[in-house]
Amino acid sequence: MSSTKYGISSLLFLFIIIGSFGVVSCKNDNNKKDQSTTDQAEQTSNDSLFFKLSLAQWSLNRPLFSGELDPMDFAEKANELGFEGVEYVTGFYSQRINEAEDPQAEMKIVLDSLKAKSEQYNVKNLLLMIDGEGDLAVTDSVVRNQSVENHKKWVDAAKFLGCHSIRVNLFGAEDPEAWKNASIDALTKLSEYAQPKGINILVENHGQHSSNIDLLVEVMRQVNMENCGTLPDFGNFCVKREGGERWEADCIEEYPRYEGVRKMMPYAKAVSAKSYTFDEEGEEELIDYKKMLEIIKNGGYSGYIGIEYEGTDIPAEEGILATKNLLIKAGKQL
Repeated sequence: MSSTKYGISSLLFLFIIIGSFGVVSCKNDNNKKDQSTTDQAEQTSNDSLFFKLSLAQWSLNRPLFSGELDPMDFAEKANELGFEGVEYVTGFYSQRINEAEDPQAEMKIVLDSLKAKSEQYNVKNLLLMIDGEGDLAVTDSVVRNQSVENHKKWVDAAKFLGCHSIRVNLFGAEDPEAWKNASIDALTKLSEYAQPKGINILVENHGQHSSNIDLLVEVMRQVNMENCGTLPDFGNFCVKREGGERWEADCIEEYPRYEGVRKMMPYAKAVSAKSYTFDEEGEEELIDYKKMLEIIKNGGYSGYIGIEYEGTDIPAEEGILATKNLLIKAGKQL
C-alpha cells in the first residue's frame, strides 16, 4: 500500500516537472516565433524600399585608424550592423600588401581572407574604393599610364571578390581642358582592361575638377563605354579649397549638390550617402535626404546605396545607424 502511494506521488511530481518544462519550452518557442515575426516584418518593410543598403568601409575610419577594429573584420562588423553589402577602401590594406616581402602573395592572402569572411557573414562584396595608386588625370602620359597600370591589380581583385566595380579618383591637371583630356584617356584605357572582366570603372565626385559635374559629364560622354560610370556622393562637391589644397582646407567654391547628383544619375552604377551631423529629429543637418532619394529614384536607380558616415560628434557605429535609419525613413516616404 505504501509503495503504491509513493508511486502515485512520484508520478504526480514527474507530471508537474514535465508540465513546467513544457510551459518553459512553449514560452521559449513563442519568444522565438515573436522574434522571427519581428525580423520578417522588418525585412518586409525594408523590401518595400526602391534601394538596398550597403556599408562603405570609410564610415569606420576612426576605429580602423585607431586599431580598435581590424580591417580584415569589416564584413563581420557590417553583418553585425545589419547590412547586405560592403564597399571596401583599399587604403586599409595597401600598406600591408606593399610592405610585404612578396606583395603579390600578400595580396592573395588578403583577398582570400576578405572573400572567406564575406561568405561567412553573408554579405555581398560590391566595390573597391581605390586610393593611393597615382593620379589618373595628370598631363604627363608616362605618369598617367603608370597610374592606370597601378589600378589594374584592383580590377583583378574586384573580379576575384565578386564586386561589380572599382571607384577611382580623377586628380591631376589644373587646367580644365587638360584635365578632361587626360581623364578621358585614362578612363578609356582602364575601362577597356576591365570590360572583359565584367568590372565597372566608376568616378566619384571627390573634389577639384571631379566635383565640377559639368566637366565630369563631358568626360563620361567622351569615354562612352558601358562599364565606365559615376558614383554620386551626397557630400563631395567642393571644387576649390583655400590655397589649392586637395583636402582639409576650407572650401571656397562648391558645385550645387542636388543638381550635381541629378546630372550624375544617368551614369550612376553606385550611390554614396554621405552624412555628418544629425538634428533632434534624426535628419541630416546639411543634406536633405528625402530630396536626394527623390532624385535617385527619378533617375531610375534601384541598386545599393552605400552609407558613408564622416561625422565626429558621435561614435562611428551610432552615426552609421543614424544614417541607415534616415535612409529607411526617407525611402518609405517616397
